[in-house]
Amino acid sequence: MIDLLIAGSGPVGLVTAIHAAEAGLEVVVIDPRTGVVDKACGEGLMPQAIEHLKQIKVDPPGRDLMGIKYISGSKTATANFLERPGRGVRRTTLSDHLRQRAAELNIVLIEGRVTDIEQNNDWIEAAGIKSRYLVGADGLHSTVRTSLNLDLQPKKKVSHRYGIRQHFVIEPWSDYVEVYWLPHVELYVTPVDDKTVGIAILGSDNLNFWEIVGLLPDLERRLRASEPASKLRGAGPLRQNVKARTSGRAMLVGDAAGYVDALTGEGMRVGFEEGFAAVQSIIENSPSTYEANWNRITRSYRILAGALLWASSNRVIRPLITPTASALPPVFRRIVNTLG
Repeated sequence: MIDLLIAGSGPVGLVTAIHAAEAGLEVVVIDPRTGVVDKACGEGLMPQAIEHLKQIKVDPPGRDLMGIKYISGSKTATANFLERPGRGVRRTTLSDHLRQRAAELNIVLIEGRVTDIEQNNDWIEAAGIKSRYLVGADGLHSTVRTSLNLDLQPKKKVSHRYGIRQHFVIEPWSDYVEVYWLPHVELYVTPVDDKTVGIAILGSDNLNFWEIVGLLPDLERRLRASEPASKLRGAGPLRQNVKARTSGRAMLVGDAAGYVDALTGEGMRVGFEEGFAAVQSIIENSPSTYEANWNRITRSYRILAGALLWASSNRVIRPLITPTASALPPVFRRIVNTLG
C-alpha cells in the first residue's frame, strides 16, 4: 500500500506530488494522458506562484510580467506587482519542468483514470491501487469529485462562462498582462517568452476568436501578420460548485475543488497552496483539517473573483470597471497584489 495516490498530472497535481515526495511519502500519479498535455489557460503566473515553484526547485523559463493592465476604449488602469515580477509561462513548458522534478524524486506516473472509489478508516482504493490517501487534482470535470458525490448543483440557473486560447509568434510589446474589457467578453494578452504571446478570451458560449479579436483593430493587425504557435483550445464551463473538499481519506485540490472564474488569473497560485495544505493534512494524518485550510487559502480568491464576476455581468457596472480602477490606482494596486 502506498501513501498517496494523486489523480491528475496537471501542474497542481504534480506540485502536490512533489511536496509529498519531498516529505518522504510514496506517491503515484495517475492520469489518462501520460505525456505533457496542453490546456486552455491564461498562463500568467502570479509572483507568489513563482516563489512556490522555486521552493520545490522548479524554475520554468518564460517572460517576466511587471503587473496587470486593464484597457477599455481610451481608459487604462495599470497595477505593478510590488515585491517581484510574475511570469508568463507556456503551460507545456511548466508541465515539462514539473515532470522533470517529479522524475528526480522517483514519483511514479501511470496511465489510467479514477472512477470507482472504495475506502474505509485505514485505506482508500481507486483504479486498482490501494493507498492511505487520495488527492483529486483532475480538473474542472473531476471524475474523483463525481465518484465521491461532491458535485453541487446550483440552486438557480446560472450563465455558463468559457475560455478559449491561442498563441502567436510575435515579439511581446508589453511587460504586462493586458486585459481588454469588451462589451461581453474579456480578452487577455500574456507574453509567455520573448517571441510568443498567448491570447485568451473569457465569456459566454459560442466564442468566436477572430470575431472578438476584430473588435480591437490594432491587435487584429498584429496577429494577422504573425504565425499561430498553437491550436485554438477551449475550456469550461468555468464555474464549478462543490459540496466539500474532503470525503473520508480523499481530498480535492485545484479546479477539482471548486472554481469561480478565471477573471483574476490566480488559479495556479491557489492550486499550489491547496496541494501543499493537502500534503500537510496527510502528514498529520488528519484529512478533516484540509477543509478549513482550503477555506483560508481561497478566501481572497472567492471574494474578489466573485465580486468581479458579479460586476462584469452587470450591464451598468461593467463599463465602469476600468475607469474606476484608473481613478483609484492605490485600490487597484492593492487588489492585484492581494491576489498575486
